[in-house]
Amino acid sequence: MKAFDIPLDVIAYPIDTLSKALLKLRNRHFIILDAIAFLITPVLALELRLDKFFQLDFYGFDLIIVTILFLAVKLSVLYKFGFYRRYWRYASIDELTQITILMPAAVVLQTVLFYSLHDWSGSPARNLPLSLPLLDGMLSFLLIGGFRFSVRAVERFSQRHRNFYQRDRLLIVGAGSAGVALVQEMQQSPWLAFHPVAFIDDNREKLNLRIRRLPVVGNRYQIPEIVRSLHIDRVIIAMPTVPGRVLREIVDTCQSIGVPTSTLPGIHELLNGRVGKESIRDIKIEDLLRREPIQTDFQSVSRFLMGKKVLITGAGGSIGSELCRQILKCCPAEMMLLGHGENSVFNIQQELERVLELLRKDGEAQGHIPRLATLIADIRFPSRLEYAFDQFRPDIIFHAAAHKHVSLMELNSPEAITNNVLGTKNLLDLARRYDVGHFVMISTDKAVNPTSIMGTSKRVAEMLVLRAAQKSGKPFVVVRFGNVLGSRGSVVPTFRQQISQGGPVTVTHPDIRRYFMTIPEAVQLVLQASVIGHGGEVFMLDMGQPVKIVDLAKDMIHLSRYEVGKDIDIVFTGLRPGEKLFEELFIAGEQYTPTQHEKILSVRNASGIVPEKLEFIVEALCEAASRNDSNLIVFLLKQLVAEYTHGYSRTDVQAEALKKNPETAIKASALSSSFSEVSGTAMPQRSVASLPGE
Repeated sequence: MKAFDIPLDVIAYPIDTLSKALLKLRNRHFIILDAIAFLITPVLALELRLDKFFQLDFYGFDLIIVTILFLAVKLSVLYKFGFYRRYWRYASIDELTQITILMPAAVVLQTVLFYSLHDWSGSPARNLPLSLPLLDGMLSFLLIGGFRFSVRAVERFSQRHRNFYQRDRLLIVGAGSAGVALVQEMQQSPWLAFHPVAFIDDNREKLNLRIRRLPVVGNRYQIPEIVRSLHIDRVIIAMPTVPGRVLREIVDTCQSIGVPTSTLPGIHELLNGRVGKESIRDIKIEDLLRREPIQTDFQSVSRFLMGKKVLITGAGGSIGSELCRQILKCCPAEMMLLGHGENSVFNIQQELERVLELLRKDGEAQGHIPRLATLIADIRFPSRLEYAFDQFRPDIIFHAAAHKHVSLMELNSPEAITNNVLGTKNLLDLARRYDVGHFVMISTDKAVNPTSIMGTSKRVAEMLVLRAAQKSGKPFVVVRFGNVLGSRGSVVPTFRQQISQGGPVTVTHPDIRRYFMTIPEAVQLVLQASVIGHGGEVFMLDMGQPVKIVDLAKDMIHLSRYEVGKDIDIVFTGLRPGEKLFEELFIAGEQYTPTQHEKILSVRNASGIVPEKLEFIVEALCEAASRNDSNLIVFLLKQLVAEYTHGYSRTDVQAEALKKNPETAIKASALSSSFSEVSGTAMPQRSVASLPGE
């Protein structure tokens, strides 16, 4: 060993000892240290000012009086503004800012007092130099700042000299605020299995700079060579706002060289949250489909909901539960979570209760903590709903409860009608009776030119909302959008389960396409549309570009580190009843106009294309559902929604309905004739005598 080589443990021991001693300091100790410093700084300031002419016996009494004055001023200012309620182990720019503001304020105050005393004859300050308060303030600032930040500095120095083994060498993609915050937390927690080595960023201005002691070594196109040269074990993508196509490029590059890849969640998941090591997770399909972040006017949404009583139906579902999360952030007076599934409602209730408990502990929003109520109820039963309205008296309703599974509703059409149509009607009747201010219904793109019972039932529900807006003059609106990623029963969880079981992954058709949004993104736009709506509008969310389902399946297989055709097969099963190859966004006759939000379109003439006989036909539709008459349901839906196309022809449906229930079918034919006259649409009719089999 060379003479100047000192073992690390020899250096680390005194550093660790000093670090432990400093970390034990509390604010009561800092008050004592500050008082000692403030007693010394006037003497040091006078020594600096007078240099060799300083005579303590000449200035002694005057200096003591002024020192006590300065001490009282500085301690009073610091204590008054919460300086001694800080936890200095985690001192940062906020604490430095506070020191920078409070110390000059104390200096100004003590200078004013000193100058006032200086003008009095016989004052103890008269013999002291006028620059004394300023010099004293400068020295005080250095000492108290040094005391505080020495705690942080010694702790960090100590951490850098500790040995931690079996840590992954990380390359952080993205040297923005999220990446820097992530690296900062890793550096403060070196006992974890993370060792950040370098940043990469596409911003050329950051190239070759050092951020948090890490170099920015290149851009995303240089990942392969950087991974090899720096012996990287894992790449972490820390870019919550980057589009999915960029993320896909990075993931493909990392997969091609065999390096594991993780990411931080997208900006919608991090909304009002904190970036930290616990946020790191594997890449999900939602990340690859991520779009540009939505610019939401959160202030207008917050003003709309703040202090209101908000009722959310279907609160336990994918959309309903996310509505609950985002509405809670807007501080409503009270939220009622209404749902039929007790387990899902219980889960979201417990989640929100934990958030409220944290708010109470942190002392935030005192006096504005929302109240939470839950109600297990079926919207098909008016008496149960009326109890909820009578007890709760909502100001705003978000109606997310619905049956949404296309193929299941084809086989259970009465259930689709009673839940999606009758349930919506019950809510609207009570909303008008109890003078609810706003009603927002969540609809689907499957209501556009529908080919399924589910889509058509949602189209009828839309008509009911628009009719209620006409009659009440209230802002009752519909928000229509496509599939949401990760919702229960959607294709993503199904594929994920099939992959975990070793395949095969089943896709109905090689050309089938769907529009997708993330759940938080969809709910953000729903809340924005609720603010824009004046009543009687259908809002259509910008869904971006459609995605081929087979490509989605391939991406999910690759993200699971399998190969298509080698490890897991894709099998085509054929279109299911009511399913379309391509979802449509527009209905003939609807007039679409842009709104103040670029991602939301409005159907301005939506209320004008609602049939006048709507209530009459809906009544017959509900009656058919109560009798489990699926054929008559199909027939009546066609009378209400002219663009609805079903697997059966109209003639076959009429004939089957007449055979099963002649009286009801004749009544339905009369309704159809009336509807045709009102709408101006000729419906092909056949006489009873010409029906087959008669």
